[in-house]
Amino acid sequence: MPSDKKPSVAATAALTLVALIAFAANSVLCRLALGERAIDAAGFTAVRLASGALVLAVVLALRPRRGEARTRGGWAGAAFLFAYAAAFSFAYITLDTGTGALVLFGAVQITMILASLLAGTKLHPSEWLGVLLACGGFVYLVLPGVSAPPLGGFLLMAAAGVAWGAYTLKGRGSFDPLGDTAFNFVRSVPLVVALAAGALVFGSVHLSLTGILLAAVSGGLTSGLGYSVWYTALRGLSATQAAVVQLAVPVIAALGGVLFVGEAPGMRLVLATALILGGILTVILGRACYRKSA
Repeated sequence: MPSDKKPSVAATAALTLVALIAFAANSVLCRLALGERAIDAAGFTAVRLASGALVLAVVLALRPRRGEARTRGGWAGAAFLFAYAAAFSFAYITLDTGTGALVLFGAVQITMILASLLAGTKLHPSEWLGVLLACGGFVYLVLPGVSAPPLGGFLLMAAAGVAWGAYTLKGRGSFDPLGDTAFNFVRSVPLVVALAAGALVFGSVHLSLTGILLAAVSGGLTSGLGYSVWYTALRGLSATQAAVVQLAVPVIAALGGVLFVGEAPGMRLVLATALILGGILTVILGRACYRKSA
């Protein structure tokens, strides 16, 4: 990081907005690429992670040293990152932009809440209510019906959310998030090569210049640099604020799907969004109020 000083309130707000747009843009870019069949899911994953590794390596090389030790991530973090990116891409073959982002970020938050429970944290009744609301939203989203998303896509995106939640938990103790992220991206490259080789063997490779460019922008700009901007913004946000603002991502992604992909969110998605995000918000705010009164 350029400085140990926390960014100002205005800078934090601006950085946070940029990061949230970047997160939502990943969903839009992936859906654009796969929905138009400009690239296959394995190819999108490979180009995305390779581009992210390249851009982050350059950013890390240009970052001035201040005598502090730089951390280098780990293979577990790289595996979680790869699992997230691969499941994310394959899920968007069948999911629309808003639904995919909702399932992803809902699964991330639920994963982190469950991890907290397994670590021995006791929930306040309001937090349990929020968990039940969020889980009810997921159940409602996939109930049989004309507007229900494909179950395979739903499960893949939920798996991506679990992987990203695990990746987030893995890096919570990092004192050099940019360094850890850069090396995790680099470590994911062998897994990317294996995925690409498998796609070649099974003859499922489909590449076009448009698809490659969309994946490269997703990896280098909205993932690589987007994560760096987010880590900078986090220095000015509390844990509760960081959790709450991320709930805006599915909404931004759904708007992006309407504007750039021509998707129209149905009533099922609107109601499921209200239940899932409302439930998670209830958990987060309930936890914050409970800690203040404790």
